[in-house]
Amino acid sequence: MTTSLTTVEQLVRQPIEAIIPHRGSMLLIDAVDAFDETTLSAHASVDPHAWYADADADGAMPAWIGIELMAQAIAAHIALLAIRNGGHARHGVLLGSRSYQALQPVFGSGARLSVHVSELLRGGEGHSAYECTIDAGGVRCAEAVIKVYQPPDFQSFIEGSISS
Repeated sequence: MTTSLTTVEQLVRQPIEAIIPHRGSMLLIDAVDAFDETTLSAHASVDPHAWYADADADGAMPAWIGIELMAQAIAAHIALLAIRNGGHARHGVLLGSRSYQALQPVFGSGARLSVHVSELLRGGEGHSAYECTIDAGGVRCAEAVIKVYQPPDFQSFIEGSISS
């Protein structure tokens, strides 16, 4: 049992770039804080100089970007489960969201956001659903149920999507 805990601790301490494929300005999650079989907690910082910074809101992040924060946290959860089990994560896609609710219009400049995802459903064909929340300073900022899909052959899936 100690080995498993050490492995989980080592996985969480990895740079986020070792966990999810997002890079550069599209990498919005700073780090994973904790994860287990069905949940993951991560954090992100609102950069007032980033591409999304709203000049009219003193460099805040528009709340609609929260869905991408949630999707990246889900990607990290799926990847860490695969890595922990000796594999690697397959690429996936965001299928949609059920009732994404931004409880405020922006995430404040410089805010440290806590993103929590909790798996509701894991299908055998690569479909999953997660309940997701974003908090800042202990205050709920956004919530949603997000559906994702990991096709067995990502390249064929993408090519089929483009040609249809």
